Amino acid sequence: MPAAEPRILLARHGQTEWSLLGKHTGRTDIPLLEEGRRGAKLLGERLHRAPWDGLADVEVRTSPLVRARETCDLAGFGERATDWDALMEFDYGAYEGLTPPEIKAGRPDWFIWRDGVEGGETLAQVSARADEVVEWARSASRDVLVFAHGHILRSIAARWLGEPIGFAARIKLDPTSLSVLGWAYGAPAVERWNDTGHLEV
Repeated sequence: MPAAEPRILLARHGQTEWSLLGKHTGRTDIPLLEEGRRGAKLLGERLHRAPWDGLADVEVRTSPLVRARETCDLAGFGERATDWDALMEFDYGAYEGLTPPEIKAGRPDWFIWRDGVEGGETLAQVSARADEVVEWARSASRDVLVFAHGHILRSIAARWLGEPIGFAARIKLDPTSLSVLGWAYGAPAVERWNDTGHLEV
């Protein structure tokens, strides 16, 4: 499906034990739960039906972390996908494996999209990675499909729209969701967001 104005399709990985518990999962390699594996297969079935029809002309990249790579493989895009470190999740540093309430016990006013994390990536570093993905996605007249993680995908969406990374706080993204960033009236736009219709079976 060649694109005159290239779009980026975003697939968040399936459910893991830590995502189910609300723990910040950055670089820890947590595998999918059975629910996540089922969701990944359903997402793949959806993308191989009309109107997507397997996305034959689409370039595919994935975070190398196992939960994203496994989602990509189970969705049927593994052989076409290139691992890309730019799609890895936020490095949460000292907050890895903690829930927001656990972090706020020590920092009551903490807000990740304003305050960042201790000992991990800065918001500026995450924003720069998101910009790298956006630049790549816009680099040729073809759509792209990426498999990645909640916070980095929300960051990519914010930067696609030309918003600061803090805008990502306003766009929730569920496991195994499908989103599409495209164009409207010549400007970057959201075509589809946090679509989990394929899971409603």
